[in-house]
Amino acid sequence: MTSSPKWPLSLNASLSTLAANTNPLVLRGKPTNFCPMTAHTIVHADDIFPLTCSRSGTCCHGKMVWLNPWELACLAKANGMPTRAFRDQFTEFGGIRLRFDGPPGWKGLPACSQFDPERGCRVHTGRPLACRLYPLGRQLLGKEEHYIFDGERFPCLVGCPEVQELPKMTVRDYLHGQHIGPGQVAQDAYLHTMQRLADGAFVLLIESGLAASGDKKTLRGWRANGQQHPKERAHQLPIEWLDRLLIPELTQSLEDPQSYADAHYNLLQENAQNAFSHNHTKDGLREASCLMMSMALHLGRSLGSDPVQLADRWIVTAKKHGAHE
Repeated sequence: MTSSPKWPLSLNASLSTLAANTNPLVLRGKPTNFCPMTAHTIVHADDIFPLTCSRSGTCCHGKMVWLNPWELACLAKANGMPTRAFRDQFTEFGGIRLRFDGPPGWKGLPACSQFDPERGCRVHTGRPLACRLYPLGRQLLGKEEHYIFDGERFPCLVGCPEVQELPKMTVRDYLHGQHIGPGQVAQDAYLHTMQRLADGAFVLLIESGLAASGDKKTLRGWRANGQQHPKERAHQLPIEWLDRLLIPELTQSLEDPQSYADAHYNLLQENAQNAFSHNHTKDGLREASCLMMSMALHLGRSLGSDPVQLADRWIVTAKKHGAHE
């Protein structure tokens, strides 16, 4: 038997920043499946590029667009659908990636599920940060923030060479015109939520006494969760928790992404308190810790993080605080 942790997840001073201190790598705003090892170019606010869109639709084909819960809700609203219905029809992995299953277009690649060949994006007003930033990406590493693009050659020159004849603009003006502010607020807020969910997994493992009991299965579960494909992780998560994570029942306005994300975390914390506050057995605490970690990793994937890297770093941190694998 082990002691049950205090609820709500009231972290002591030594535990409250464990997840944050792992310095997770977050890459976002890039529809392509970006690899940290891929060469990229950092851009600066006053750099000038051919950023006037030719509206050819090439960037709406054959990409990967990851979605956080706020973005999912914005897309559903722009399409005039309930969030659950939009999630089930147009996304993958429980709602964290937009489907690209439309008719083939540029280079025979499938179109985004929201792309109409006649009029373009059907949800343009609610488009996610990835689409607003493209062909740029936003890179967060700890407290450092950069805007980047893949490779050394500007991506638009490959798919849309006609942009060379259109007006050029600075990176600053382009980002301003794309209204990226709310999307970046949402991304940062959900990054914090991801870290707090992982903190909950730490509490259930360390503060409960589970780690001190010699348990080794929990960290193995964390590692297995990190190595799962998003489709597998979405299927493994209990459906009620997947829904709580990705399609929360909130009354907060989407116009304030920070308040929306904060209310979402508070609801998740309340759900966790109700579900786990009476756990006293090793098996119960282990299951709860692995569930919290799985949600943190799935949310991290929606933000552009690599779950394998996240899990590895969090496991290293847990071991430094007495956990075993």
